[in-house]
Amino acid sequence: MLPDNFMVHLVDDEEVVRKSLAFMLTMAGFTVRQHQSATDFLAAAPTIQQACLVTDLRMPDLDGVELLRQLRRLQVRIPAIVVTGHGDVPLAVEAMKAGARDFIEKPFEEESLIEAINRIASELEAEVEIENTDAIRSRLDRLSGREKEVLSGVVSGLPNKTIAYDLNISPRTVEVHRASVMSKMAAGSLPELVRMALAAGFLAQ
Repeated sequence: MLPDNFMVHLVDDEEVVRKSLAFMLTMAGFTVRQHQSATDFLAAAPTIQQACLVTDLRMPDLDGVELLRQLRRLQVRIPAIVVTGHGDVPLAVEAMKAGARDFIEKPFEEESLIEAINRIASELEAEVEIENTDAIRSRLDRLSGREKEVLSGVVSGLPNKTIAYDLNISPRTVEVHRASVMSKMAAGSLPELVRMALAAGFLAQ
């Protein structure tokens, strides 16, 4: 069940993409408002409540990261999902440092975006934190030294081959450590792992 007056705000400079997403989300039962630029959204942001922001990362006037930074400066708290192109994980990590709640890589399944928005709606409805920081730190403490090194590379957006080269181990070994980190941290996705690292102070903001 969605909170009263919950609205999804879409920010994308490409009209065709924006309208396509708006139609899909409207059909899924959401109330949607479209914004053709980050500047357009910022003008309306201070009056927005009970909402979720879905923004593209790469835009001509202000990119998604700078949009989130400006929202933080304005002390406007709107949970955000950023949509990023393939290979833009480091930029997505920067967006999460700036306050994004989640990121989705193109191309994505429609259901992935709908699920991400529903998670945010549920959090707003419950008005509770997703994770307890002490619990996250406890999980971090259970990681080995090597796993923490791999975690550092993963949440910084580095590919397995680069992490392997930096640590002088094989890519396959990185994959094994990465799987172990995801399991020990109880993270269901890379965005969730980044959120945990930020919450615990493992990843500098």
